[in-house]
Amino acid sequence: MATSAFRSTSKLGLSSLKWSNTLFPQSRTFSVQLTETQYAVKDMVQRFNEEHLKQKAGKLDLAGRFPFEQIKKLTNLGLMGATPSEEYGGMNLDYLSLTVAIEELSRGCASTGMILSIHNFLYVNLVNELGTPEQKEQFLRCYTTGGKIGCFALSEPDAGSDVANIKTTAIRDGNHWILNGKKSWVSSGIEGSATVVFATCDSSLRHKGIACFLVPLDAEGVFRGKKEPLMGVRAATACDLTLEEVRIPNSYLVGEVGEGFRIAMSQLDQGRIGIAAHAVGIAQAALDTAMDYAKERVAFGKCLTRLPSVKDRLTEMCIMVETARLLTYRAATQVCTKNSAMAKYVAGRNATAVADHCVQILGGRGLSTDYPAERHYRDARGTQIYGGVTDIQKRLVGHYLLKENNAL
Repeated sequence: MATSAFRSTSKLGLSSLKWSNTLFPQSRTFSVQLTETQYAVKDMVQRFNEEHLKQKAGKLDLAGRFPFEQIKKLTNLGLMGATPSEEYGGMNLDYLSLTVAIEELSRGCASTGMILSIHNFLYVNLVNELGTPEQKEQFLRCYTTGGKIGCFALSEPDAGSDVANIKTTAIRDGNHWILNGKKSWVSSGIEGSATVVFATCDSSLRHKGIACFLVPLDAEGVFRGKKEPLMGVRAATACDLTLEEVRIPNSYLVGEVGEGFRIAMSQLDQGRIGIAAHAVGIAQAALDTAMDYAKERVAFGKCLTRLPSVKDRLTEMCIMVETARLLTYRAATQVCTKNSAMAKYVAGRNATAVADHCVQILGGRGLSTDYPAERHYRDARGTQIYGGVTDIQKRLVGHYLLKENNAL
């Protein structure tokens, strides 16, 4: 399909999305059946993959090249502002529609899917749901329709899972705040235009002293580090951000002082849904790769699909993909810490296992960069780490399980 024709049909698709979204509210009882809106999103992204992404994903990965062209097209489709209202350039879609988009995009290119996931769930949604009208004008509108990318700066060299231990400081100076510190693993930090920053206003209060700020990345005193050499999602970027006497107005504070920890935890509940969807997309891509290869490869006089060992692997892969998908969709419709932690835990583990099966089925070709299996394996492994390691997700599920049963 020609690009002009794709844009034409996409615009028609977006019109139907806006119309049909009025029929389906943001929250609903979990069902395995997608709505018309969600199927429309799924179809739109699948067509995008075929025309703009699937054949380029391997080259982007090998070159470690940020997918600027693809992100621009996704902006034109409205997916860089999936959930905000039309007032701020958004599509006013629900979380499950965004989840489906991330899954399908990650199926075509894990790096692009990850960029869309973090931009939407951790930056755009935070500003949209918690920002003041003034903050939305400056830090949201251009991030839904203007092509700007938003970031989320929480982790530090000595504070990953232990968020209460962050060392970045925020000191009040009249109507301004002065920020100092260092943030680690900031996704899209090199290409981004603004970031959410969490800093402590009183370290003695631990998590109760944390505040949340919006910081333009071109502000004086903000220094971006070098691109981290990553094992997977190589077309995406991550870097350190150093803040040295960064002076920002009080109007950039999100919420109140002391609410930062709660804001971070709530946003991570959303972010884990995005990473779970990202993992499901990678797992589905690995299953697709293995199935396509097994149907064509002949060994011992028959297709690999006829061999019991290969058939068993494909069956296990299918079960793991579907299990992760169901948990992820449920988390997107019933957002809470337990659901998002379960989804990310299972989706990350399953994606890694499915990708491992994929490499095994392809044999020697599974190790070659001429085939996508090894890329799926590298991409899948990271989903057990970023957004909250699986060990922490398991502990969260256990905590809320016991809490629900008055067993703490």
